[in-house]
Amino acid sequence: MQTESNDIFEFLITIPPFDALPEEAVERAAKSIRIKHVKADTHILAYGEAIHELFIVRSGAVEAFRRSGELYNRMDDGHLFGQIGLLMHNRVRFPVTSLEDTTLYCLPEEVFNDLFEKYQAFSDFMEVEDSGRLHLAVERNLQANPLNSVRLSRLISRTLLEISEKTTAQEAAKLMAELMTSSLMVVNAETSGSSAGKTCSGIVTQKDISNQIVAAGKPIETPVSEFMTRDLISLDRNAYVYEAVLAMLRNNTHHIPVLKGETPVGIVDMTDVVRYQSNSSLLLVSGIFRQHSVKELKRLSLQVKECFLRLVEEDANSHMIGSAMAVIGRSFKQRLLELAEQELGPPPVPYCFLALGSMARDEQLIVSDQDNALLLDDAYNPAHHGDYFNALGKFVSDGLAECGYHYCDGGIMATNPEWQKTRRQWQECFGQWIKQPEPKALLHSSIFFDLEGVWGKKKWADSLNQFVVTNASKSAKFLACLARNTLNRTPPLGFFKNFVMEKDGRHNNFINLKRRGTAPLSDLVRVHALAVQSKALNTFERLDDIIAAGILTEGMGQNLRDAMEFISMVRIRQQANNIKAGLAPDNNVIPDNLSEFDRRNLKDAFQILSNGQNFLKFRYQNKSFM
Repeated sequence: MQTESNDIFEFLITIPPFDALPEEAVERAAKSIRIKHVKADTHILAYGEAIHELFIVRSGAVEAFRRSGELYNRMDDGHLFGQIGLLMHNRVRFPVTSLEDTTLYCLPEEVFNDLFEKYQAFSDFMEVEDSGRLHLAVERNLQANPLNSVRLSRLISRTLLEISEKTTAQEAAKLMAELMTSSLMVVNAETSGSSAGKTCSGIVTQKDISNQIVAAGKPIETPVSEFMTRDLISLDRNAYVYEAVLAMLRNNTHHIPVLKGETPVGIVDMTDVVRYQSNSSLLLVSGIFRQHSVKELKRLSLQVKECFLRLVEEDANSHMIGSAMAVIGRSFKQRLLELAEQELGPPPVPYCFLALGSMARDEQLIVSDQDNALLLDDAYNPAHHGDYFNALGKFVSDGLAECGYHYCDGGIMATNPEWQKTRRQWQECFGQWIKQPEPKALLHSSIFFDLEGVWGKKKWADSLNQFVVTNASKSAKFLACLARNTLNRTPPLGFFKNFVMEKDGRHNNFINLKRRGTAPLSDLVRVHALAVQSKALNTFERLDDIIAAGILTEGMGQNLRDAMEFISMVRIRQQANNIKAGLAPDNNVIPDNLSEFDRRNLKDAFQILSNGQNFLKFRYQNKSFM
C-alpha cells in the first residue's frame, strides 16, 4: 500500500495544480486517493447525480458532455474532472463517459475542500476551470476539435457496401465477415446495382442478425427486409462528424447512412468516429506509451501521416503542426528508450538522450530523419560501459527507422561513438567549436546547437544549452563565422526576383523549400538568438527574444516571422498533397503548380530572407580575421 501511495504521489506532483503545492500537501492527497478502473464506453458520471470526489485521469481517456449531448471536452492522462460539480452543490454538471479503458484517481471531497481553502494555487486553478474560459481557449489553440471541422466524407474509406431487400440473413452475415464490417446498407431492389436513382431503404447490422434472427430462433434464410432498420436518420456527406455524433446520441443509434444528395454513398458508425479520433496528436502520443514492442510501435506509426493530414486540414499553423509532430517523434524515442532499458537492464551510469535539429526546435514535419546523441555521466568508461550504450543506441535508432524516422545519412546518431560523450567532453567539444570555428565545426554547430534532452537526466541538456549560449555570445569571431556560414544557403531568387530552379534525377524546375527556405531562415535566426543569449530553441520563440532585444531594424522581426510561417505552410501543404496522392512526401515544389497567390507571396518571403541575410552579413563582422 505504501508503494502504491508513493506511485500516486510521484504522478500527482507532476500535474497542475498539485505541482504548485507543498510536498506534504501532495503526500496527504496521495494517501487519501481511491483508485477506480473503468472499461471503455462506461458512464462514469450522469448529469444531476451527487458527486463527492474529484476525478484525475491516470491513464486512458474520457469525454465530458453538455446536457444536450454536445461534446464539451476530451481528457486524457493528468486531466481533472468533477470540480465544477463539487463547487456547485455537489451535483454533476457535465456527464462523463470513458472513451477507452481508463484508470482514475478519486480524491475525496473533504481533501478537495481542505486544499481549496488552504492553497490559493489550488483554488485559482479550480475556479478558472469552473469558468472554463482559460481551459477551452488553450484547448482550441493547441488542438482544434476535429469533430467540429471534419466532413463525414473524410470518414468513408471504402466503397458502399450494399445488399438488396431479398438478401438473406445468412448471406448478409457471410458478407459482413468477409468484408470485416459491422453493417450493410439495404437499397431498393429495383435500383440495386445502379447508381442512378438508388435510394436507401434500411440498414442491417451484426446486432440485428444476432438479436432478431439467431436469438429469436428464426430461419437464417429470412430476408433482411423482415428485420432491417427502416426508420433511418441520415446525413449529407458534407455534414460535420460532430453532427453525426449528436445524431447517434440523440437517436440511440450507432450507424448513420451518408448521402450525396439523395444517393447513398456509405455508412459511418461510432467505431469510425473513435478510430478517427485516435489519430489525434494527443491520443496518438498516449497510445505510443501503451505499446509493448517495436512491432507494436511500428504498427501505430502508420497513424502519424493521418494525424499530420488532420492538422493541415484543420488549418493549424506551422508552429502547432511542428510542435505536434515533434512531440510524436519525441514520444517514439522515449518509449523506445523505456523498452531498451527493459531489455538491457538499468544503465550502468546516468545519461541523457539528446534530440537534435528540428525535433529539438519543435519544427518537425512528416519528412524527417533521426538526429540524436548521448550525453553521459562523467563516470562513463568506454571499456566498461560502452557495450551497453552501443546496444541502447542501436535499439533506439533501429526502432525509429522501423517507425518511419530514417537513419541520418551523416551518421549523427547515438549509434556513432563520436556522438557518445560525457558532460565534460561535450562542453570541451562545444568550447572548441566556438574557439576555433572551422568549416566542419560550423556545420556541426548548426545541428548540435539545437539540442533537447528527451530521456534520462534531461536537465543536463539545459545546462549544455546554457553553456553554448553563454560562450557563443561572447565570441564575436564565432558569431561572424557562423553568420558567414549561414549565407551559403541563399533563397531561390534571381536578379529580377524570378525563381531560380533546381534539378536532380527525379525532378526538374523545382524549389526545395527546406534547403532554400526554412533551413536558412532558422540558421540566421539562430545567429541572432545566440548573440542576445536567448535560451529558446523554437525559431518563432527565438524571434520573440530577438525582437525584444531590439537588435533588428524596425519591422524586420515580424517580416522574418511572416516569411517563416508562409514558407513553412507551403512546404507543409506540399507534403500533405503528396500523401493524399499516394506519393512519398518531400520538400520540393514546382512553382508552376502553385496558385498565383502562393507564387507571389513566396517571392516576397524569399526576398525577406535575402534582406535578412544581407543584414546578418553586415552586423556580424570581425575584420581581424576576415
